[in-house]
Amino acid sequence: QLDRLLKESSIGPVFQGCETTDFRYKPGSVRDETRVDAVCTYSKEPSAAPLDRVGLYHEVSNKTRGITQLGPYSLHKDSLYVNG
Repeated sequence: QLDRLLKESSIGPVFQGCETTDFRYKPGSVRDETRVDAVCTYSKEPSAAPLDRVGLYHEVSNKTRGITQLGPYSLHKDSLYVNG
């Protein structure tokens, strides 16, 4: 789901993919949670403009209902980080 979202974003042409780095199961009082950490990469072309981190953050936020839903999955609203 994350790969598809980023392939269809403004970084799509240089997007390389996402790699899952960790799974954590957290039993909860309302529902059980599985937390997934992933690192997504893109190729940085020397002649390209720098990554617009703020713009990409807002783009992903808009495509995930305010960072709350990705396909059938619920997201924690504070879980998205975009860095260079």
